[in-house]
Amino acid sequence: MKKILNHLFENKSFSREEAQRILIAIASGEFNTSQIAAFITAFGMRNITVAELQGFRDAMLDLCVKVDLSNYELVDLCGTGGDGKDTFNISTLASFVVAGAGYKVAKHGNYGVSSGCGSSNVMEYLGYTFTADQDELKRSLDRAGICFIHAPLFNPAMKIVAPIRKDLGVKTFFNMLGPMVNPAQPKNQIVGVFSLELARLYAYLYQETDKNYTIIHAVDGFDEVSLTCDFKTFSKNGEALVKVSDLGFEEFDVHEIVGGDTIKSSAHIFTNVLQGTGTDPQNNVVLCNAAIAIQTIKPEQSFADCFYEAESSLVGGMALKSFQNLIG
Repeated sequence: MKKILNHLFENKSFSREEAQRILIAIASGEFNTSQIAAFITAFGMRNITVAELQGFRDAMLDLCVKVDLSNYELVDLCGTGGDGKDTFNISTLASFVVAGAGYKVAKHGNYGVSSGCGSSNVMEYLGYTFTADQDELKRSLDRAGICFIHAPLFNPAMKIVAPIRKDLGVKTFFNMLGPMVNPAQPKNQIVGVFSLELARLYAYLYQETDKNYTIIHAVDGFDEVSLTCDFKTFSKNGEALVKVSDLGFEEFDVHEIVGGDTIKSSAHIFTNVLQGTGTDPQNNVVLCNAAIAIQTIKPEQSFADCFYEAESSLVGGMALKSFQNLIG
């Protein structure tokens, strides 16, 4: 580790292969917690390169518990987190809306590290029991249209560094990796990222895949469509700036979608939205993210048509039914 840290202190970058070896060594227990914390901290003080992001991703996918859900056409709605906005669990709620609309969702999630409540926190609080059993995941997809892939059960590197990340309490390169290392490797993905630079790195890497993808970064820093500002998207069709007015909405104030500072408050909003008692801003931000996920699967369809599908799922109770069927 001394050699690795000195390399970082000299402002040098790692090759794809070097980055892969380092993360495998971390996951294999070759370094103690102090050494890992020093590496994460030092790495966080400079920008990640494409090669390093590729290497870390390769390591995570090599190490992950394999799950074969290839009989399903899957979509994942996953953000990097790390935007520091403390919103409620928008992408998780949108996942149930998408599942309620008839699509198969493999939701990748984790406990909150740099936020008060991650998707795993709220799911656990509301009674879901995490599993890595492939047959159970398939039953969830058949029964509820969604399965929940809790990262620590599938990614040993995440499990080892979780307490270190929690103690540090700031976003790290592990935030950057989350959406890319879903072991189900869904064909369709909506990815929210916390910076424009990272969005462009993601776009570069996703161009090399056969995925249908939409990478989202809101101009005021949200890692999702927030409806508080315009947002950038990156897809197979290139880069675009989408105005909130283009979607048929007016911008609203950020305080109308906060509520993710504690697990209890996040869960309260979560159940309100699913049960039809969410506020208009809460409902609309969930529906817009769900609509973009549907449009990622069916790019020939207009946003308005996708929004209508999402709205029908939420208002008609199908999203709530999906959640109830998953919890069992």
